[in-house]
Amino acid sequence: FCGFGASPANFISGKRGEHEANSPKSRGRLPLACDGNENKDYENAIKFYSEALELNPSNAIYYSNRSLAYLRTECYGYALADATKALEVDKNYIKGYYRRATSNMALGKFKAALKDYETVVRVRPNDKDAKMKYQECNKIVKQKAFERAIASDETKKSVVDSLDIESMTIEDDYAGPKLEDGKVTVSFMTDMMEWFKEQKKLHRKCAYQILVQVKDVLSKLPSLVEITLKETDKLTICGDTHGQYYDLLNIFKLNGLPSDANPYLFNGDFVDRGSFSLEVILTLFGFKLLYPDNFHLLRGNHETDNMNQMYGFEGEVKAKYTAQMFQLFSEVFQWLPLAQCINTKVLVMHGGLFSEDGVTLDDIRKIDRNRQPPDSGPMCDLLWSDPQPQNGRSVSKRGVSCQFGPDVTESFLEKNKLDYIIRSHEVKAEGYEVTHSGKCITVFSAPNYCDQMGNKGAYIHLRGSDLKPEFHQFTAVPHPNVKPMAYANTLMQLGMM
Repeated sequence: FCGFGASPANFISGKRGEHEANSPKSRGRLPLACDGNENKDYENAIKFYSEALELNPSNAIYYSNRSLAYLRTECYGYALADATKALEVDKNYIKGYYRRATSNMALGKFKAALKDYETVVRVRPNDKDAKMKYQECNKIVKQKAFERAIASDETKKSVVDSLDIESMTIEDDYAGPKLEDGKVTVSFMTDMMEWFKEQKKLHRKCAYQILVQVKDVLSKLPSLVEITLKETDKLTICGDTHGQYYDLLNIFKLNGLPSDANPYLFNGDFVDRGSFSLEVILTLFGFKLLYPDNFHLLRGNHETDNMNQMYGFEGEVKAKYTAQMFQLFSEVFQWLPLAQCINTKVLVMHGGLFSEDGVTLDDIRKIDRNRQPPDSGPMCDLLWSDPQPQNGRSVSKRGVSCQFGPDVTESFLEKNKLDYIIRSHEVKAEGYEVTHSGKCITVFSAPNYCDQMGNKGAYIHLRGSDLKPEFHQFTAVPHPNVKPMAYANTLMQLGMM
C-alpha cells in the first residue's frame, strides 16, 4: 500500500479502508503519494490528507499516509510527528512503526529507528523486508558505537598525512586527463568534463591531487566570505546540484564556463541523491583551484557525514575509489565556508536564518566550521533552516533547526544593514521563489530533482551596478541510465512500505 484514490466524500469520511482505497478501480481520482510510477503529487496528497484529518482526526491510516507524503518531500520532522500520531491513535498499526523508523533514519536517529524496526520484526517475523531493514539499521548502530569506542581526544590525523601522492603511478593504459605539473589548467578541466561525460573515471592520483590542493585553499578562507562586485561585474549564483552532473554541464552550456570574467557561486548540496556526485564535486573543486578568487563554494547540509552515509555520496566514493578517499572528502567538506556576503548588502547561505534573534555577521565570522555540524546553533541554522510565510518561528518541517518568518528576516537584515538573503535547500517548481516581500530568495539548480519532481532549475545573475536579482530557468537534460540513489544506504533504497 502507498496511496489513495477514493472519491473525495468517501475518502474524507474514511469509509474506504486502506486496501480498498488503493485498489486499481479507485486509483487516479486523487493525487497519490507512493513509490511507483503514479502521479507523484505529494503536495496535494498532504493537502487532502490534512483536510481528511480535520474531519476524522482519529484515523491512523491518514496520519501514516501523510507521513509518507512528507517523507517524499523531505519534511522529515513532520513525517516523524505524523507517524508518532498514527501510533498514538492505534498502537497496533504496524505501518506507523515503519514510517516512524524511516523518518528517524532520515534524521540520523539510528537507535530510535532500530527500536521501531525491532517492533515490526517481532510482530511480523516472516516479513523479509522488515528483517532486512532491521539488520541494516542494527549494523549502522553497532558501527556508530564502535566508532565512538575507538575515538580518542587526540587531534585526529588527517588522511593527507598518510598519502604519498608522488609515488602513485599513472598506468600506461590510462588515456584520461592528467594535471599539468600537478596543476589544474583550463585544458585539464575541459578534458575532465568530457571524460566524465563519457562515464569514465579520473585517475585516483589526479583526484587526490585535487582534493589535497582544494583543502589547502578552503582552509585559508573565513567562515563568512566577503566579496565586492564592481559596477560592470556579474556573478552567477546556483543552488543545489545534488549529483546531477549532466544538468551541471547544461548550466555551463547556457551560462558559459567559469572564468575570472564569468564568476560563479554554488550554494551547497553538491552531492548525494544524484548518482554522479563525484563528477559534480571534482568538477566544482577543479574550478575552485583554477579560479580561487572568482569561483565560490558554500557548504550545504549534505556536505556532512551523516547525510553522505544515507543518501549516496559515501557509497559512490567507495564504489568508484576507496573508503580512504571518502574520509578525505569529509575533511575537505568541513572547510567549506558557511556564508558569503556580496557588496555588504546581500547574504548567501545554504539553509537560512537563525533560531534566535540578535545574530550578527560577526557571529558568523566567529563560527568554528571545521567539524560536523552540531544539532543546534548558528552553524546548524545556516545549513538547515527554512523560511515560512507567517511571522515568528516554528518547529522545522525537517526535524532540524527551525522555520523563520518575514519578521525574523526583516529584523536580521535591519540589524546587519543588509538588503536581502539568497538561500537554496528546497525544491521549487519554477527553480526559484521570492518570499518575505522580496527579502528572502530561494534558488534550486537540480531540475527534475531525483528524476521525479518535474521542477525547473534556475540560477541568478547579480550585477554590481544594482544587485537586482535576474532569474534564469532551465529544464532537465537526459543522463545515462543510472538512477538517483543508486549508491544510497540500503535502507533508503528498500522503499518505505
